[in-house]
Amino acid sequence: MITTPITADLVRGALELEPTEQGLQPHRLPARARAQMPDQQLAMAEAQPSGVRLVFRTEATVVELDTLATKNSYVNVPPRPDGLYDLIVDGQLTAQSSVPGGSILLIDMATGTAELKPGPAGTVRFTLPAGAKDVAIWLPHNEITKLVALRTDSPVAPVPLGDRRVWLHHGSSISHGSIAASPSTTWPALAASAGDVELVNLGFSGSALLDPFTARAIRDTPADFISLKLGINLTNADLMRLRAFGPAVHGFLDTIRECHPTTPLLVVSPLYCPIQENTPGPVAPVMTDGVLRFRATGEPAPGKLTLTVIRDELARIVKLRSADDPNLHYLDGLDLHADSDPALPDDLHPDAATHRLIGARFAARVFGVGGPFAV
Repeated sequence: MITTPITADLVRGALELEPTEQGLQPHRLPARARAQMPDQQLAMAEAQPSGVRLVFRTEATVVELDTLATKNSYVNVPPRPDGLYDLIVDGQLTAQSSVPGGSILLIDMATGTAELKPGPAGTVRFTLPAGAKDVAIWLPHNEITKLVALRTDSPVAPVPLGDRRVWLHHGSSISHGSIAASPSTTWPALAASAGDVELVNLGFSGSALLDPFTARAIRDTPADFISLKLGINLTNADLMRLRAFGPAVHGFLDTIRECHPTTPLLVVSPLYCPIQENTPGPVAPVMTDGVLRFRATGEPAPGKLTLTVIRDELARIVKLRSADDPNLHYLDGLDLHADSDPALPDDLHPDAATHRLIGARFAARVFGVGGPFAV
């Protein structure tokens, strides 16, 4: 077996690779942004490699990847299954596997505390078809993953990006991939595949909060298309009122436009979520018969944010700005998931089938003929 150093030209979807004593840590936000993070939720989310994959060309028939995972576990909640690694060969999903072991981050949602229990690295091994081929290994979207070693029985080489366009997407846990079946079947990954574009997924669970450092990271990242799905986390956290929300959206867009003045930019309002349509946050977890669900706990009042309020305000802002910015577009999130669609299993996140539905609708409306990202 040949050991190939894991370098940036073999990794896609990460903004930075941080060397650590245990291996390379892919990050979806740069060091400058990480230094300004106010909480551990975003630190955890950006280090979970949603959309990050190793991509290479090889004639190998065996590939082994050593990784060290940090897996989340929740107090009084049944343990989640190990995260999946998706093997894509010449554009087709051909195998899936997991890496046992790893470290455990035990989270108590009632107190907001967490305890890290260190564990060992593990190995995922795939058998490949004979002949030259392009290989992509999508890392688990819901596990912090350090890359330790890559081994194959034949040399590997980077795959040139060529003329493939880059789509950068920012959003919440739904964009991150919560309850999706696997990393290559989150709705952004499915939409990127249908649109034949390279995905940079900056969907951060619980953390699409109009942070200026996130806007600067988007501003400084090369992209042919940019989309922003905004709103749900601001209601979840009850973070701001309408008076602050509008200027914050303007500031977020202004920052991105500093280096992307004419890049097609799509603002997507929240998907349908019954617990927050007309009820403000904060949102609280509730265990019912061993099943984790969520409920909104706020009381309606003037200026408080709900999803209906946010949709109206985002539509107003985009209409106002697009008079001078013809490359700015708006997509109503209800066009991707509405009240007539399947219910959300935990009242907040779409399941695997609904990720497929959202991905297909986004690809048709955005990358399809007449869409804002159509060629």
